[in-house]
Amino acid sequence: MSTRHILLGLLASGPSHGYDLKRRHDDRFPQARPLAYGQVYTTLQRLVRDGLAEIEGTDSDGGPERTMYRATDEGTGELTRWAGEIAPPAPFVANEIFAKVVVAILSGGDPAGYLSAQRAAHMERMRELTALKAAKGADLATVLSADYAVTHLDADLRWMTTTAARLTTLTAEVDAA
Repeated sequence: MSTRHILLGLLASGPSHGYDLKRRHDDRFPQARPLAYGQVYTTLQRLVRDGLAEIEGTDSDGGPERTMYRATDEGTGELTRWAGEIAPPAPFVANEIFAKVVVAILSGGDPAGYLSAQRAAHMERMRELTALKAAKGADLATVLSADYAVTHLDADLRWMTTTAARLTTLTAEVDAA
């Protein structure tokens, strides 16, 4: 996920300070890793440096002074371009679960046991996400992000089932190499 573009998207609704941007990010992207304040402010400085955002002013609102940022026309154009780009499907398999299965085979480990334990962890996470999106008052961003995560977990589970059924063949191929 592109933090710079997400912050530009959040600035599209009007000037904001870093604290507010971080809070809105965490609210709008509930299943994403929360942004660190340092990451927000570093990214804002880069956006200003690159001409995609500018300082609108400062306000204190009875508390510490906060710098307000707004997207420039160039930043709005950059956001529009980025939002319209098709995200390419991943060109390589770089899945930790797959790597651990192969390493378990190579090292004489227990790939079937690993797959079983991983499956249990995935099922637990799916239950958590299902409860989260079914909770009374769950907002649409929470429901959509939970749906996205559940769909990916389901794909992993289907792969684990297929792989578990093929472990004998996979082990023979790895051992023969």
